[in-house]
Amino acid sequence: MPVTDVEPGLQPGTSHVGDPRPDDPRGTAVRVAGRGWAVLAGLGFAAPLIFLVVRVMGDPSGSLAAVGDGRLVGPFARTVLLASLVSVTAAIVGTTTAWLVTRTDLPGVRWWRLALPLPLVIPSFMGTFALLSAFAPGGLFAGVLSSLGVTSVPQLRGLWGSWLVLTLFTYPYVHLVVASRLNQLPPSLEEAARLFGRRPGEVFRSVVLPQLVPAILAGGLLVFLYTVSDYGVVELLRYDVLTRVIYASRLADPLLSLGLSLSLGLLALTVAVLERFSAGRDRIGGDRSVRGLQVPLGGWRGPAVALLAVVVGIALVVPTMVLVGWVVRGWLADSSSLLLDDPGALVAPIWATLRVSVLAAVAATVVVLPISVVATRRRDRVAAAASTVVVAGFALPGLAIALALVFWLRGTPLYRSEVLLVAAYVVHFGAQALRAAEVAVASVPVRIEEASNVLGVSAWRRWRRVDLPLMRPGLLAGAGLVLLSVMKELPATLLLAPNGFETLATRVWNAATDAFWTDAAIASLVLLALSGGLTWILVIRRADAL
Repeated sequence: MPVTDVEPGLQPGTSHVGDPRPDDPRGTAVRVAGRGWAVLAGLGFAAPLIFLVVRVMGDPSGSLAAVGDGRLVGPFARTVLLASLVSVTAAIVGTTTAWLVTRTDLPGVRWWRLALPLPLVIPSFMGTFALLSAFAPGGLFAGVLSSLGVTSVPQLRGLWGSWLVLTLFTYPYVHLVVASRLNQLPPSLEEAARLFGRRPGEVFRSVVLPQLVPAILAGGLLVFLYTVSDYGVVELLRYDVLTRVIYASRLADPLLSLGLSLSLGLLALTVAVLERFSAGRDRIGGDRSVRGLQVPLGGWRGPAVALLAVVVGIALVVPTMVLVGWVVRGWLADSSSLLLDDPGALVAPIWATLRVSVLAAVAATVVVLPISVVATRRRDRVAAAASTVVVAGFALPGLAIALALVFWLRGTPLYRSEVLLVAAYVVHFGAQALRAAEVAVASVPVRIEEASNVLGVSAWRRWRRVDLPLMRPGLLAGAGLVLLSVMKELPATLLLAPNGFETLATRVWNAATDAFWTDAAIASLVLLALSGGLTWILVIRRADAL
């Protein structure tokens, strides 16, 4: 082909960036295999939505009428408002904290790297209980403010309370993905900008931030979908959104509950499609061999540390201190506590939590990685559609996913088995692994694939020796998100767990509903400690090795 016929920006004999040549049999095989996997996985992830459609269409005069009679408008608008506010603020907080711990000379950076993701593992209902106790008159936070002369403490409730609490518990979704991307950005672009006399702030705005947009959108999407699916926070803070109506009407008006659940799924599909079209496609690959440009904070060290202290203090330290206070108060009062009398009763829940969390994290990463590769590198429309369905599952309430799996698999050997439970986790939290995997796949330089094709290196060898090591930080970040989310998941576990199966989250829930606050606090603290250790091993320690 003459050089003049080559599309601008391409070299002779090549196709679009990231695509194999049309006549490359290896590229065709990868596309066909990836498309087949995407179809199968997409059907699995679509099972809850298909269930809702079948049930709603089975009685359209009931479900659709219940949704269309005006009871949807208010909760739907409040859901979108709350999710939009939380995702924007979480994106700002998560991006700022990620940049501080990866690209600056922040004091105590290793501790901050461990502490900042940990609010994600606190069960939302227990975290809300703890913050309500801290903000209440005479509580921990109110006492600190009163010592500073502040006598009026705003009460957590409604829109602003839900916005604050959900932001504090969801910003790690953005923090982990953006930190992983920052660790992979090549420093050459920043160094070139600095050589041209640009200040650190200008370098961040013009060079670093554009490369972070896909990661920020990925994390922000997870925050949005988490917010629209959350029930514990909005129920305790009395903000009437869709999930609160769904859970309140699931017994008294099941048709309304099903119709509203379907509307949540359609909302998630719409948001996922819009995010996919708005995400940038031209991304620069990463380089794990060189650490990114470090920015000295100088006089900004104090404000930076103060900012992180406020975030971690309210999101992690205050809830932890409240939980410790409940344990100490129960111990001093010699109240009835099974866990104080027999700490060994937590061994089985700890092992069950570890087992299903690790299995779900590994399974979710393995399932979504081929979809991410084909959708991101091959630009395959079938894989892109499958990834959109995967993302939509994250917005559905855990109750709806559990009911769907029961509907499809009741009467089979999988019913009420750990396999089914792990499958429910993968369907519910697969979007977390998917978005992180897409960012990781996009960070691998396309020239590596082109060079391996020229040299005749097999795709498997290149994948094992080059691609996978480059993707590892992002994949571990996604697996870590799934693992941390599974450890605190409640509705699906309560409905699908085998007889006698108990996790730390269900132990916390059962103790809290029975008003055994000492036992609930002990189980929550063990969950927090366990999650912190796994976060360090799977995510942070690996990132430090970059």
